[in-house]
Amino acid sequence: MKARLVESVEIAPEVRHFTFAVDPLETLDFTPGQFVSFSRDVLGKSITRAYSIASAPSGNRFELCLNRVQDGRLSPWLFEMKPDDTIEMSGPLGYFVPKAPLRDAVFVATGTGVAPFRSFLRWAPVLAASTSLTLLFGTRSEEGVLYRLEFEELTANRPGFLYLPTLTRPAPGWEGRTGRVQAHLDEALAGRTDLDVYVCGLKAMVDDVRAALKSKGFDRKQIIVEKYD
Repeated sequence: MKARLVESVEIAPEVRHFTFAVDPLETLDFTPGQFVSFSRDVLGKSITRAYSIASAPSGNRFELCLNRVQDGRLSPWLFEMKPDDTIEMSGPLGYFVPKAPLRDAVFVATGTGVAPFRSFLRWAPVLAASTSLTLLFGTRSEEGVLYRLEFEELTANRPGFLYLPTLTRPAPGWEGRTGRVQAHLDEALAGRTDLDVYVCGLKAMVDDVRAALKSKGFDRKQIIVEKYD
């Protein structure tokens, strides 16, 4: 299949939100949390990268949240795409999806690892569920708090949703949480061990959070992870 760029918008320094369409299809079927793979020939070699979908199912469109990787083989090219440009695509695939039935849960993300959780939290079955959901999101600076307004609105409009952003390099005047997400895990868990924890981000963070959860008595089946290397 080919994905056609509909639009891309810068939402933070070196981070863009992309909307693509798959024109031969009326509906692109996927479960929130899954990913698509893009492929392109670079200097005679096929380069493939997987990207988590950042939107809920909606016709033949899907959205991505990507950062430009310095010296990357594919992301710089994606950042230069113009509307109606196309790229080879496969998927959606993946198992980092909400469990059924959905239980009370904590979502832990850093950087663009928030993308699958945006997909979760825009999906009608999750929005309608009477579950307690907490998003613990870490990034460096305030301008990197991706989809901040969306998650703040969700806090106001979706009972049982709690949003906990934290910064590792806050500017003067920031009055919110500081430090890595690991430092705020206890707040997100609120003393509970009877919920599921979904973790998405770079390997070091994911491994740290998983180890911390195991030390608190969480079973491995309660810890669902997706690593970005």
